[in-house]
Amino acid sequence: MALFIAKRLGAAVLLVIGTVIVAFALTAILPGDAATARLGERAAANPELVAAMRERLGLDRPLYEQFFLYLGGLFRGDLGESVQTSRPVLTDLQLFGPASAELALAATLIAVLIGGGLGIVAALRANGHIDNALRAVSLGGVSIPIFWFALIATAIFSTQLGWFPSSGRLNAGVIPPPRVTGFFTIDSLLAGNFPLFLQAVTHLILPAIVLSAAMVGLLMRFTRASVLDVLGQEYIRAAEAKGLNGRQVVFGHVLRGALVPVITVVGTAFASLLAGTVLVEQIFAWPGIGSYAYRAASTLDLAAIVGVTIFVALIYIFVNLVTDILYGVIDPRIRRA
Repeated sequence: MALFIAKRLGAAVLLVIGTVIVAFALTAILPGDAATARLGERAAANPELVAAMRERLGLDRPLYEQFFLYLGGLFRGDLGESVQTSRPVLTDLQLFGPASAELALAATLIAVLIGGGLGIVAALRANGHIDNALRAVSLGGVSIPIFWFALIATAIFSTQLGWFPSSGRLNAGVIPPPRVTGFFTIDSLLAGNFPLFLQAVTHLILPAIVLSAAMVGLLMRFTRASVLDVLGQEYIRAAEAKGLNGRQVVFGHVLRGALVPVITVVGTAFASLLAGTVLVEQIFAWPGIGSYAYRAASTLDLAAIVGVTIFVALIYIFVNLVTDILYGVIDPRIRRA
């Protein structure tokens, strides 16, 4: 197992190096000038100010020198300064990242509980009325446009019924809990403020449900297919022949065999949710990494763009690493690969 983990860690390090190179190269070929974007329209009309800003940012140097300067900053934890916030990019990522992570984790939990559970039910009732109905629901979840679902959910559950707030992480004017993790739900519990915890949860539920819709449908279909595949294996028939009841067969044998492909979907979907929350964050005014990335792209904030790109890539790499390790824990045969 130690050798298996070491190989995966080595591959992750190579991926990180490749990600940094690609992210820097992509920003180098983007149209526009970061110096003029930082100065604004009036100052950008002055060639002397533009030249001074380019020198300050190191844009007047050869591309390879700019890369090594950026690489040196990375080792020091310096991702540059954001134009839109006038703060270090690392500070912005620490500020906005937990908001998106909390939203993505909540959406993933909802998807696993609902999508995974319904997928198991559909597999155990294969080709019946329940299975057909659940497959139709899963198809709808995968096909529905997320922005449309977000607008409809807001109109019904926030505007008409008033069950959930329509924007923000807390009510307007409410002071956030003391920052420990950046997750308002966890931090409010750590502070012993249960009313604030309930408020944070009510703000989290609706955007998390909207964000999880596609993942619920996808996970339901994958879980159903995986469970059906395992149910047809000989060792399952052997377990049934030994006299084990249905619950013992499902929870003791079927689920473990079906977990590997499901974990793949969950891990990939979580990373995708974290990276692709722009629409949901914009509609629900959720101050996360998606909104930050959108503003960075709109203002040609190159430092922020590169920072977000590397941040999201690291999340993908970390999730894939954890997924690979879980593979080895669940199925010992994979460790020999």
